[in-house]
Formats: sequence, structure tokens, C-alpha cells
Amino acid sequence: MRLIALKVDVDTLRGTLEGVPRLLPMLAAAEAGATFLFSLGPDHTGRAIRRIFRPGFFSKVSRTSVLEHYGWKTLMYGTLLPGPDIGVEGAAVMRSVRDLGFEVGVHCWDHVEWQDGVATADEAWTRREMQRAVERFGSIFGEPPRVHGAAGWQMNPHAYRLQAELGFRYASDSRGHAPYQPSIDGKPVGVVQLPTTLPTLDELIGLDGLDETNVESRLLRATEAPHAAGHVFTLHTELEGGKLAPVFERLLAGWRRQGYALVSLADYRRALGAQTPPLAPVAIGQVPGRSGTLAVQP
Repeated sequence: MRLIALKVDVDTLRGTLEGVPRLLPMLAAAEAGATFLFSLGPDHTGRAIRRIFRPGFFSKVSRTSVLEHYGWKTLMYGTLLPGPDIGVEGAAVMRSVRDLGFEVGVHCWDHVEWQDGVATADEAWTRREMQRAVERFGSIFGEPPRVHGAAGWQMNPHAYRLQAELGFRYASDSRGHAPYQPSIDGKPVGVVQLPTTLPTLDELIGLDGLDETNVESRLLRATEAPHAAGHVFTLHTELEGGKLAPVFERLLAGWRRQGYALVSLADYRRALGAQTPPLAPVAIGQVPGRSGTLAVQP
């Protein structure tokens, strides 16, 4: 299936106010659809310093310039500077994305707190974070969200169970190889998962001689032959909407030459039709180039 769904993670206020507007004309020029998943509460990016104890953290940071992509101000939010409310300061930009015809959905309430805390959180904490995000989304867009994409691909069993209750129809919370229905103890839970199937740019840069001048070639080799289930590619407004914008433009052009339709997660889900994806147990694992563990499709 020659479909690539573009999943756009918006992690920070800077990514909302600067990265999103830069990506929109690139996507329009490529006649590409996309799903923008917004962080809707406080920007506490500076608190991510706690990850220094996570295996692989220094290796990843050494390969990608965190300061260059995020800026000093963002890296102080939540520590030396108060964390701004992304959903308040970025609401107009978020609505402009929807008004241009792109799909919008929920990434999280507080990106750092979700990414660092959800794996061990209880049901009450998980419900509170998800409910806050759903309510803020409704106040911004005037309608409930349909799609959820977890910050940092971090989930727990409570989060999967709550998705259907909170009105989500499908999600892209994990890494994997094809759409699936998550299960716990052999029983379906939550909503259909459309996992990220391709590596991200920041997972590739700095490895095997790849840098900002040639990294797209690795992804284009991976998509030369069509995949039965198509692909989902995750990008970040702080990267592809910033310094890596030229790389992303080359990648979009390459996928167009390969004959791919670039679509939103909604269009990707519709292309699956009425078929029921296979069950796969909720699991955690590692992905090359990314530190720590995350939700994966076994």
C-alpha cells in the first residue's frame, strides 16, 4: 500500500508558534495531509533534565543538538522560567491548522510529566492527565478529539483502557510494523493502534555516517518497496519545523517520486476499511537510536 501517514508531534510552545507555521506551507506544496498532535497544557521542557539517568540519554543528546532545536528559553521552562500554557498562547495557531484542513488531535497535557511519569502512574493520575487534555482540546476546537498520540510513545494499561471511554476512535501511541488492536490478557483493550513504522530523523542522525545532508536517503531506501500496511512517519515541529526543514522537504519530494500518497492518520485509518486489525499484547521495548523504553508492537 503506497500510503504514508504523517504524524506531527507538537511538544513545546516554540514548536507550536514557530514550527507549525513553517511546516504548513511545506505540506501544502507537497499536497500532503497530516495529523497534528498538540501538547495542550504547560510547557515544562526544562524538567526533562531528569532523563540524564536514563540509559542511552547522553548518546542521543550527543548526536542531536538539543539546544539548537529547542533554544535556551524553552530549555529553562519549568525550572528557571515558569512553564507557559501552550493551549492558551498557541490556541490561534492550533485552530489555523484545523482550518487549513489538517487533522488535529491530542498529544498530551504536560509533555514532560507524561513522558517521564505515565509508565508507573496509577489510574487516577492517568485519567486526570488525559481528561485535562481532552477538555482543553474541546475548549480550543469546539469538538472532542478523535485521535491520540502519546508523548514519547509512553503508555500504561490505564491509558489504553481510557481511550475509548474518553471518545478516541484510533490512536498512534506506539512503535511497530502494522495496525493492530492492543490487548491485555488476550482481550481487546482501547482503540485501534496505528503505530509509527519508520525511524525518526533524530534517531538516525549521527549514526552510520548520516547527517543533515544525507539522512533522508536512509528513509527513502526503507520505503522503496511498498509495504502491505503502508507506513506511519512521526516528525516533530521543533525539528522538521526548524533546522531540519530542508531535510523534510527533500523527504517529501522523495516520497512523492516513489508514488506515495501522504495522508493524515484519519485517511490512513479509512484506507484500512472495515477489516479488524490483529490483536497484539500491550508491550514495552526499545527502539534503535532512542533512549529508554517505550510502547511497542511485539
